[in-house]
Amino acid sequence: MPARDVIHDSVKHALIKDGWLILADPYYFRYADKALIADLQATRLVLAHRATETIVVEVKSFLGASFMKELQTALGQYQMYVAFLEALGRQETVYLAISDVTFQHDFQSPAVQMLLRRYGVKVLVVDAAQEEIVQWIQ
Repeated sequence: MPARDVIHDSVKHALIKDGWLILADPYYFRYADKALIADLQATRLVLAHRATETIVVEVKSFLGASFMKELQTALGQYQMYVAFLEALGRQETVYLAISDVTFQHDFQSPAVQMLLRRYGVKVLVVDAAQEEIVQWIQ
């Protein structure tokens, strides 16, 4: 099993505080002969629609020596999760979870914003210290 990200538990607790039920930690899924492992799968009841919403979350701290190298890896993972889930006919929405510090420090860059828009990356921003969701970015 891959090592957990530094903010993994903070993201998980923030989701629980926000009313999400953790279904899998980690979340294994496969398409044909290849398997992937995302960090979390969670669900919650959407009362307005009387339906459930399920998400897949990839948690990243971006604490390594090269932010851009880690971003390349994260974007690749994100795209693979979306592609596999779509091919399987699954309805889960994929999110990249990051800390509010990373969001303010690295994700405000015009280059990063362009990449997020280009690849349709949905971002979950979490205050890791308070274990609270700060923002959902569609």
